[in-house]
Amino acid sequence: KKTEAITNVPWYFLAAVDAYERGVRRTQKDRPTEEGVIGIYFSPQQWVGPLNPNMEDTDPLSISLFDGMGLDGNGDGIADRMNDEDVLYSIAQYLEKFGFKEEDFRIALWEYYQREQSVAIISGHAKVYKKFNRLDLSKHTFPMPLQYDYSYRDTWGDRRGWGGRRIHEGTDIFAGYHVPVLATAYGIVEIKGWNKYGGWRVGIRDTDNIYHYYAHLSGFEKGIEEGTIVAPGDVIGYVGSSGYGKPGTQGKFPPHLHYGMYRDTGYTEWSFDPYPALKSWERKAYQERRKKK
Repeated sequence: KKTEAITNVPWYFLAAVDAYERGVRRTQKDRPTEEGVIGIYFSPQQWVGPLNPNMEDTDPLSISLFDGMGLDGNGDGIADRMNDEDVLYSIAQYLEKFGFKEEDFRIALWEYYQREQSVAIISGHAKVYKKFNRLDLSKHTFPMPLQYDYSYRDTWGDRRGWGGRRIHEGTDIFAGYHVPVLATAYGIVEIKGWNKYGGWRVGIRDTDNIYHYYAHLSGFEKGIEEGTIVAPGDVIGYVGSSGYGKPGTQGKFPPHLHYGMYRDTGYTEWSFDPYPALKSWERKAYQERRKKK
């Protein structure tokens, strides 16, 4: 918010870029592994300028002569790419050149990342932060209410044959028709609709760049649309057996929720086993329920 006051760039724009970069940092080996307060990363060439002979340059004037992005954000006369205030001020100054509206923000992101998916993810993060007006959005919950009967095991990587040989990229949670399906994280609905494999499905992106995929639904909760912002525990749909065919295909398998998790790397997206997270969220949900009794 200090940087917002200096540059007039909304804090949630800066928080969105930081969240995206922090998520990407976990997947890219060329990024520093240490975590500071701010996760935004500038390469030496970006910071000091690609033609600067001194890749360790911290002189703001010299850096500007070589078209580097590094600026002095805390007034100490040094542009240090490992200093949080300098980093935030530098990215804010870059964004400020394009304007302060959402569309200006998207244009700035496209020029910076040259990747539409990165633009979409960061724009979604900004909307989530603006909606909840805080940074601490790390809470998760199990995707089904505990009072219903359900069962699941680790099925990630199992073979699937319908539509060609492929692996199972998720965990199946078996339950009765129309059992509520809950959002597991704070995030924004990226996709809603039909997929020939997943049937009626919803895709939600959280502020850790993780895409949560809910498939084989019998229907959607009223108000759930692309762009809807959700919190953990919000009902997004209901268990069904849709999929494996054209829109409307039902009943080719027992009713269940297919739950998948995918991480964006800044270049592509890959699935990972959601089972450990599900067990952890389920355990915490039971603990919270016991505390309320």
